[in-house]
Amino acid sequence: MQDYVVAYDEDLANRIREIVQDESGLTEKLMFGGLAFLINGNMAVSASGQGGLLLRVDPADTPTLVERPEASRFEMRGRAMDGWLRIDATRLTTKRQLTSWVSRGVSYARSLPAK
Repeated sequence: MQDYVVAYDEDLANRIREIVQDESGLTEKLMFGGLAFLINGNMAVSASGQGGLLLRVDPADTPTLVERPEASRFEMRGRAMDGWLRIDATRLTTKRQLTSWVSRGVSYARSLPAK
């Protein structure tokens, strides 16, 4: 039997799962070093392997959302990406805080064409 290391916060993943469990079209997938929750094949939110959330949002909302202290643009290969946010885990301690962000990601993913 081989030992393995889980790269993401399992407690956070379970808290997300509790919020999204009744969403239609929900699937879970390991991606970007975390556990992603997809709606109709589109990523909504992930328990990030780097801590906190990786969240998909409307790119047009990115400039306003990153003004919040818990949010920052997700960077891939050194490039900041509109429509993708990192949410600091220390700002996700209550169900209300987490639900607010998760619901935003789910809503945006649901607005996209199914894959």
